[in-house]
Amino acid sequence: MLIFNSRDKAYKSIISAIATDEKCKFRIIVPRDCRCSRATLAITKEGEQESTAYYGMFWAGMCGECHEYWELHFYATTPGLYFYHFELDTPWGKSYIRNVGGGKGDFSAGNAEFQQTVYDKNFKTPEFLKGGIIYQIFPDRFYNSGVEKKNVPKSRVMRKWGAEPYWDEKQMNGIWNNDYFGGDLPGIEKKLPYIAELGVTCIYINPIFEAHSNHRYDTADYEKIDSLLGNEDDLRRLCKAAQRYGISIVLDGVFSHTGCDSKYFNMYSHYNSLGAYNSKESKYYSWYKFIEWPDEYHAWWGIKLLPEVIEEDENYRDYVCGRDGILRKWLRCGISGWRLDVADELPDIFLDDLRKAVKEENKDAVIIGEVWEDATNKFAYGERRRYLLGGQLDSVMNYPFAEAVLNFVRYGHASCFADSIMSIVENYPPQVLNILMNHIGTHDTQRAITRLAGPDCRGKSRQWQHMNNKLCEYDYLRGISMMKMASLIQFTLPGVPSVYYGDEIGMEGMKDPFNRACMQWNNQNRELLQWYKRLGQMRRGLKAFKDGEISFVYCENSAVAYERNSGENSVLVAINNNDMPVKIYVDRKWDNSYCHLDYNCNGGVITLPPHRYTMLSRQ
Repeated sequence: MLIFNSRDKAYKSIISAIATDEKCKFRIIVPRDCRCSRATLAITKEGEQESTAYYGMFWAGMCGECHEYWELHFYATTPGLYFYHFELDTPWGKSYIRNVGGGKGDFSAGNAEFQQTVYDKNFKTPEFLKGGIIYQIFPDRFYNSGVEKKNVPKSRVMRKWGAEPYWDEKQMNGIWNNDYFGGDLPGIEKKLPYIAELGVTCIYINPIFEAHSNHRYDTADYEKIDSLLGNEDDLRRLCKAAQRYGISIVLDGVFSHTGCDSKYFNMYSHYNSLGAYNSKESKYYSWYKFIEWPDEYHAWWGIKLLPEVIEEDENYRDYVCGRDGILRKWLRCGISGWRLDVADELPDIFLDDLRKAVKEENKDAVIIGEVWEDATNKFAYGERRRYLLGGQLDSVMNYPFAEAVLNFVRYGHASCFADSIMSIVENYPPQVLNILMNHIGTHDTQRAITRLAGPDCRGKSRQWQHMNNKLCEYDYLRGISMMKMASLIQFTLPGVPSVYYGDEIGMEGMKDPFNRACMQWNNQNRELLQWYKRLGQMRRGLKAFKDGEISFVYCENSAVAYERNSGENSVLVAINNNDMPVKIYVDRKWDNSYCHLDYNCNGGVITLPPHRYTMLSRQ
């Protein structure tokens, strides 16, 4: 019998972050032969100078003949990260119950603490994302509407749709990311019926503002849409058309750096404005981190094309977050929120101002941050960050979930998968958990099918990736099967599944630029596409996927089963990733439940063939 388990309601009444003033019951189950005379919860709030607080627990009766309960109710009045363990007074001195992994507490001489996140009780996140589906689009590569592209800068090379993106410096004549395929905003609008058939409720679009690279993360003018993509009227039409399908639009905000070829920095004097590179008298001069003006300056990750911005600068914050700033300008155009590039590189003062501006303009707009780790305990700028305590972000891109899903499907370690999922569930506020951006591939990673069925590209050159960018027929077919398993998990975990354009039709690709190829409208894997449409239908039809709690009911070797339970219905997902059939023991309550896939529950047991899965639901 475990002494403590932070992921079991028999020990902890709330298995997640808690709100300020919200009471959470803690219980430990102590062996009688410890002869415990006093049990204490020892808890410390990070960042405060005072010492650890000790709360006495009360004896709450026997648990069988050999164990006893000790309990207390804990609450906190201020948001923050709290770390705790338990101490027992025994005839032999102090005994310490600490985190030994997987949420379990046991006697330990180590110092691993449990984390309790406490968020502001007034913290609310937008409802429109809950239970939905996100579709991510790299705009230059999604669909070319056929609208004539006028006044194309000479540095841009227009390519034939479907050709392999340039990957060799020789192809680019020394100008990186200068090849374009002509995807545009009207093209996205034309394909809204296709996107809607997937069950999508939100489109996240990579940067669309004027810039001088095909990825457009080197912003040249935040006030203008890049001419190859369209104009402000095109965005307004897209937002209105998407609304008719029940789809919201979220834009990418790149606020940690600009392009050197921008109206703000203006290294090449392509703009009429007086940029920071041109004169210290420029109104933009205070934005940048010059070491020795004009040629030595701090650049994002040392890339001289991307001069860093001083986000604390009052003028810059007013330009982006002010009453008539960039954030509000595009919200007024009809978008429903922002995804923040490298959010962990934006300081608190900027994020605080950003949230205030967005929520004042539209309280239901969403703010999603790019954070690759657990965002509740991320350490950056020399301190623990407070992204999800109620005053900054609503959600983050869920890279820990992506790693958990992809590693389980490829390697089959069930316990590692469950531990990764429950760690996020335990640490995140529930209102954040329900709108996490759960991707399995993005513009910054390998295509999911390549990651699952292809060779490992870590540390490999672009030449190697080019040579290995296509899977052999056997691996591709195996990858389609693996994609079905991965997407089933993705669509049924807490949060919102985010599909990177083309993953639903089996597009392959190593890292940038191979993962950013043109959408293959005439070369689709129909089996996988139909699977994604079916997942969308199942997800939209079951309320448990909106805010249902998750609990693992089976986890052995390479097989798992988990439930999603809400007040309206419950869903069970069972997956066998072993090379042999497995009997998965769940509960007789799942007998006679509705079977969405191929395998039922009989006598509380689901029998699955190798690498198969099922999903059941009940009221």
